[in-house]
This record gives sequence, C-alpha cells and structure tokens, in this order.
Amino acid sequence: MAVYANVIVDISHEKLDKTFQYRVPEELKERLEVGMQVQIPFGTRTINGYVVELTQEAEYEVSKIRPLLGISEDGVAIESQLIALASWMKRNYGSTMNQALKTVLPIRRRTKEKQRRFLKLLLSEKEAAQQLALLENRHATAMARLLRELMQEKILDYAIVTQKLHISPAAIKRMQELGILRIDAEQVYRNPVHRIAQKKYDIELNDRQKEVVNTVQKEFDSGLRTTYLLKGVTGSGKTEVYMELIAHMIQQGRQAIVLIPEIALTYQTVMRFYNRFGDRVSILNSRLSAGERYDQYLRAKNGDIDIMIGPRSALFAPFARLGLIIIDEEHETSYKSETVPRYHARETAIERARLCGASVLLGSATPSVESYYRAQCGIYRLLELTQRVEEKPLPECEVVDLREELRDGNRSILSRRLQELMEERLSKKQQIMLFLNRRGISGVVACRACGEAVKCPHCDVTLSQHGDGRMVCHYCGYTEPVPHVCPSCSSKYISGFKAGTQKIELLVKERFPDARVLRMDFDTTREKDGYEKILQAFGSHEADILIGTQMIVKGHDFANVTLMGILAADLSLYASDFHAAERTFQLLTQAAGRVGRGKTPGQVVIQSYAPQHYAVRAAQTQDYEAFYRQEMEYRKLLSYPPVWNLLVVLLTSFDEKQLETDCEKLKEFLDGWEKTPQLWMIGPADASVAKLNDLYRKVIYFKTADYRLLVRIKDAIEKKQKEQLFSKEVKLQFDFNPMSGF
Repeated sequence: MAVYANVIVDISHEKLDKTFQYRVPEELKERLEVGMQVQIPFGTRTINGYVVELTQEAEYEVSKIRPLLGISEDGVAIESQLIALASWMKRNYGSTMNQALKTVLPIRRRTKEKQRRFLKLLLSEKEAAQQLALLENRHATAMARLLRELMQEKILDYAIVTQKLHISPAAIKRMQELGILRIDAEQVYRNPVHRIAQKKYDIELNDRQKEVVNTVQKEFDSGLRTTYLLKGVTGSGKTEVYMELIAHMIQQGRQAIVLIPEIALTYQTVMRFYNRFGDRVSILNSRLSAGERYDQYLRAKNGDIDIMIGPRSALFAPFARLGLIIIDEEHETSYKSETVPRYHARETAIERARLCGASVLLGSATPSVESYYRAQCGIYRLLELTQRVEEKPLPECEVVDLREELRDGNRSILSRRLQELMEERLSKKQQIMLFLNRRGISGVVACRACGEAVKCPHCDVTLSQHGDGRMVCHYCGYTEPVPHVCPSCSSKYISGFKAGTQKIELLVKERFPDARVLRMDFDTTREKDGYEKILQAFGSHEADILIGTQMIVKGHDFANVTLMGILAADLSLYASDFHAAERTFQLLTQAAGRVGRGKTPGQVVIQSYAPQHYAVRAAQTQDYEAFYRQEMEYRKLLSYPPVWNLLVVLLTSFDEKQLETDCEKLKEFLDGWEKTPQLWMIGPADASVAKLNDLYRKVIYFKTADYRLLVRIKDAIEKKQKEQLFSKEVKLQFDFNPMSGF
C-alpha cells in the first residue's frame, strides 16, 4: 500500500507555511519516521524538509505526487513531540511552522564527530617476541619501540603514541598492514562541564523544604501532573529543593530540564548540580561551540544525561522520558523570546509538560505578577519557603534619598552613607557588590531634584525622548516637547540619565585606591567563559568590589559579600512600560538577596530619587504581598495583564508610504472586530523605535480579558495576509502579552 509523507519545507516564508505531499519510495518505508529531515524535489531544486505526518491518504491526484529523494544523513531527527510543540507555538504566538520548528530544533546539522583512537596488539606473546626480533634486525627502531610498549600495555591511546612516544602515523599504518596491531575508535562527546571537579554533597533539607518536596513527589507518584509556583525568599534553599525533586525523578527513570535566566548563572548552578549528580548533568547555551552544542543534543537524545541546564533554548532538549521542568527565577524577562515566534518559556514549558506527562516547577523570591495571579486563582499550586536556610536573617536595608544628597552638594553617584559603609567593609576584608540599575532608562526624561519622570497623561507610562526634541508615548502615540525645567518642581536638573559601569569603576578606584575592583557587564563578558572567569575570581576573593549591571544580582551566592550598594535604584521605574514598577521591585529584592548569605549578616543601601514609591518601599522590607496588592490595583485600573491580555501587531517596511497604506487597510479590516464587546484597539501608532536600520515600524495594540479572542484576531490577520491584503514589502509580527515595549 502506498505511503505518503506530508513535509514542511526548510524555508522561512509565509507563502510556504503549509505542507507538501510526497510519495515514500519502497526502500524508505521501513526507515522513515515522523520528524526526520528529508531531501525533496521542489520546483527545479532539491531542498530539505521535515516530515510532519505519514499517511496512506493522497491529497492530490496520485500521478502528480512526486517521490521523496532520500533521508538527509546530516540532519538530526525531530521528535514527534517537538513537532507537536512547534505546531502549538505557531498557533499561539503567530509564526510560520518553519520558524517554530527552527526554534524547537536549535541544533539542526551534524558537526564532525570527535573520536578517540586506540592501538590494540593482535599478536600472542610468543608471536610478538618473534616480530620484535625481526624489527630490531631491520633497525626499525620506532616500530620496535611501539611493539615493546604494546607487549606491556596491550592497548595504547593513539594520541599518546604519536605525541609522547613520537611514533609517526606512517609507522603505525605499516604495523597495521603487517597485522601487528589494530586501530580502534570510539566517539568522544565534547563535554562543556568536564573541567569541574566534583565535591562531596552533604546538604540536609530543613522541615519546610522537606514539606515542599514531599508535596510534589506524592502528587507526581500518584499520577497528578500540575504546575507549581515555589515562592521562596532569597537564600531559602530553592536550589536544594530542585535537586531533591530531580533525584526523585531520576530514581523513577525520568529526566529533568532546569532553565536559568542568564548564561552568567550557568557556572555556579552547574557546580551545585554537578556536586550531586556528576556527569549526568550537562548544559546548553549560545556560548558553546557548534560541536559542544551538537554533542549535548546527542547525549540528551541517547539518554547519556539526566539533567539539562541552560537558558530558554534548553527547554527543547530532546529528552524522551522528561519528568520535570524547573524554571528558576521565573519572573525574568529573558524567558520571553524577542524573535519570532515570540514565545514565553513558562507557557511553552507547561505545554511541553502536558505533551510528555511531566510537571512544571516555577521558582522565584519575586514571582511575576502573572504567575502569582494564576496561583491566587488556583491555576498554579502555590508552595512557599518563608525563611532563609539555618534561619539566617534577611539583610538590613536602608534607603538613601538622592534628592537630599543633591541638595546637600553631593553630586557623586555614591552617597555619603554608602561610602562610609564601603570603608568599613574594606577594613574588615569583606566584599562589596555595587549594582547599577540601568534597565529601561533609554530616552527617559526625569528630574534629579524631585525624582519625577515625565509621563503620558493617558497611559501612565513614561514618555521616551526622541532626537527631534519631542517625547512620545509608545502605547497611544501622545507627544509633547522635551521640557527645559521640571513640570513638577520647576528645577533645572531635568534631563536624560547618563551613567555606566566604566564611569563608576573609575570613580570607585579613585575613591578607594587600595581596593581591588572587578567590573562585570556586556563588554567584560564577551569572550567565551568570560562570566565564569569573573565570578571565579570574585568568589576566590581576588577582588574586594564587584561592579555590574543586572547580571550580578541574579542567583549568585558569595558567602563573604556583606554589603550591596544599589545605585540609582529607581531608574527602571521610568521605563515606558507598564511592567516598570514590577521590574524595579524584583531587581531591588533580588539585589538585596545577594548579601548576608554567609555567617556575617548583610546590609543593603538603596539609593533612590523616589524613596516614597511603593516598589521601593516594598523592596526595602522584602514584602512581596504589599507590592502585589498595590500593583494589581494599578493593573486592574488600566486593564493591563494579567487582568486583561494584550496583543501587539508589529508592521514593518522599508517603504514608509506603503506601510502607512497597509496600516490603513488593516485598520479598515479590523473595524468589525473593534465593535466586539470588551475589546480595545489602539493604533496604528509609531513603534518605540519608529525607524531602525531604514526599516519603518508601526504597532497596533489589542486589549481583552479573553486570550482566545486575541488568537482569533491573529488568525484572521494571518488569513488576510495569505489573501494578499498587504503588499510584499510589509511584514507582520505578533507578540502576546509583551514583556517590554515596542
């Protein structure tokens, strides 16, 4: 009986976002499986495609269905589960099937295998002695020397023979031809964690940790699969809970994925897991070489490892027996993709877990408002760790008002109180971290005298400064000129903020010339292993002060750090994004959590222009519930997520007039949808960056409580796109519940 393969072609293009049917030749029927990469005739070309379905039903006239040309030998087979996940991502986030497939299959081509070769003696002891005599008589000294070594060891490493014994490959080949030895080879996986020395793991869980572990284990063993939100204060031992649950999964013959928000966290996280699980742990991230990434993909697929650790893309590790997905620091924005498909790792992990019968554990000291809201609604199961391990106290936290520092004549970015505490810590040989909060400050105009930023009167987000001397709201398009004096207090100290880690490093070295200073930012971590080198140096106390941006406040554990200085803490409040207060609270709380993790209590200085803001006040007392209550009032008032859902349609073109024409066409088409009850449509308006590399950008926003309605709107726009409502020059992208402004 004839078998047909429905194949999606390996071209990312909207017009090719469909399957093409091919006949499966008789010689491939036994080998071909769903998910394999195949070679297909496509017009006059031969290209690659992916098998997404095998069927006995022909969709066209049988005589017109062309045969597959073969299975691609250099392609990595796709698991059918990942194809299903890609299909779900396409439907829910808006992309072509190919774009979704390329996301779930980040490793698509084989790299050259790394092999280890051995020389094995084929002769008996008596035969070897006779052969040795012959070689010595012929003065074949190199071959004789190798034979003597083989008579002692029987098997020798090829590299040792050529490099240490100085035997040439030609001599080895001649001995192989004479039947003296055989060359055997075995594949060696490139292992990015092989340099780590395993230490003894002997941590005992406390009662509350055991309670959390027992809850998840019992429910998993009884067949219940759910999503848990583990809300644990900084230093409460969430990682130990993760490891205990993973150990249970491994006992059950299952595997686990651990997502972390930053590559910078990889080294410390892997160290802790490696100490417990050894080389059953591996990592996947963009800093690995192509060969290392490919080998980790194979190790996961072959079942040679049980745990995969890494940022967002590690979610697609090809584990066949996946039991648990852990998302650490689940509130982090890096879990949301900024490229098509714009998926969120949290929702995608939950869907992958549903497909393979796994559970999901979200962990954070400062959960995202969306996750905590779902936990309050009963969609997620809430678990809590309310105390630090060994009942260590949370750090003492004080807020310095930078407006008063300015009034008193101190224009330095270091307040007098922070300088005083830094001197004290340095004299005690304790370590200091200085965190520069630069998130979201691009284009913000704010007053240093009163702390107020200029906001949109309609959307309650800050206006963004543009080069033409105007400020723009990127939610509704409102504009006004840049003021020369503060609208609130008439001060002349109003401008955009300019501060950088290099400038602070110079200032700190000038103020504390004897202190050893390290800087950790994008520039100092560009090279491979850049993060690890800086973190290892600081962890070994080769520096007294570590200065950095967000990457230094996420998940690191340094026992000797007793002081955290948060410089200009509230700058992130000024981002033109409704998440601004949430981001600020999370950053400040996470930064504060880095200190006092050893035997000495920690202290935090929050320097702020807006010390009265609820995000700053709640972070000072580490009071998540107080922050959440006030933030939810704001979200409800303005119908922002998670109360309502938000869809952004981004339209781009190099032709400005064509873009405006197509925006009007889309607006006309959407007029019918706009009349839908409880649906708001805003725009088209210029994007936050209206022109990027000569590409003009416009956005349309949709708000509604019903997520499915937004998916239907996306589907309707995609359908019109296929019907060529828009010109070829205009491209569309969709972003559901964006984590940042456009």
